[in-house]
Amino acid sequence: MDGQVRLSGAALELPGGVTVRFMRTLRLPEHGTHPLPPGLGTFPLRKVADYPGRAPSRWLERGGVLLPVYQREAMWLGFSSPVPAALQVGVGKVCAVSGRPWSDRLSRDPQNYVVLPRQPWLDGINSGAGTIRQFVAVPLGLGATVEGQVSGAEVWGGVQLQVFELRREALDRWRAARRRQAAARGNWADTGAGSAPGGAPLPMSTLGPPAPAAPAMGLGAGGRMRQEVFRDERPATDWRQEPSGRVFVHLATAPQWRAVTGEPAPASPVDRAAYNSAGLPWFDYYDADGDDLAAAPPLTGVRPVGDWLGDDEQGWVPPQQVQPLGDDPGRVTDGEW
Repeated sequence: MDGQVRLSGAALELPGGVTVRFMRTLRLPEHGTHPLPPGLGTFPLRKVADYPGRAPSRWLERGGVLLPVYQREAMWLGFSSPVPAALQVGVGKVCAVSGRPWSDRLSRDPQNYVVLPRQPWLDGINSGAGTIRQFVAVPLGLGATVEGQVSGAEVWGGVQLQVFELRREALDRWRAARRRQAAARGNWADTGAGSAPGGAPLPMSTLGPPAPAAPAMGLGAGGRMRQEVFRDERPATDWRQEPSGRVFVHLATAPQWRAVTGEPAPASPVDRAAYNSAGLPWFDYYDADGDDLAAAPPLTGVRPVGDWLGDDEQGWVPPQQVQPLGDDPGRVTDGEW
């Protein structure tokens, strides 16, 4: 990751004030369409450069950070930004929004980024019609990852993030508009955009042999949930042509995490039945002014990880407790990748 990206606890801080957290969550069934699952705490993050004698050589070459994840564990990405930003999200260097190969340029047709702070989170790959397919961790080598199914090879794994900031003139216009809106409300403070809704995440040795050299895990597609990926309403010329920061996020297995960091991986997440039986909430997010992107053609044929790993063994009872949200009441080094 480049020198403008910092690791702050369990959050990545990118240029422009963009913050990204990787959230543990419940894995959805692969049939039906579901509300947003809850956050069950953040994944821990560590800088790859802090483990020069233990991290796989490919990881050290690519830099960035690593996090521990179990096979078939689900995750979502939470975003916040004080000012507008364009954030690209790659899964094995396949764009999670457009399904196209990773690019160092923004594209509008098809759109290959999410717009912050309007997009408070991203739970999976864009499947259109107001839905996504959940991010689910699977080993490389099976062909089950989004990367393997779209590109025909599994080389990269992990998650890639890259941020583009507004040009100075566009940022000045945005700030002036915010001041006018604040004045109209009788509030003269320009507070910027707040953090994503949903509340703060829950809080969350001995070294073994060095970790294996090959990348460990990538992201496949799980169940479908109701979540819009919002269309960018700004002129393309508002954005800078060059990214201002990027980071490679490596997904380590629990044994690999311990071998590299010397720390135990977090316990596996709670199952859905236990969560529902406790009466805990799921969520539904609605933005009346947002325009959802169409389905990304390269992603429509991606099959769920259950086709490789077997059927979901957990029984499923649809949650009754769905809460509406929205309109409806340390430096990290970069490397070659």
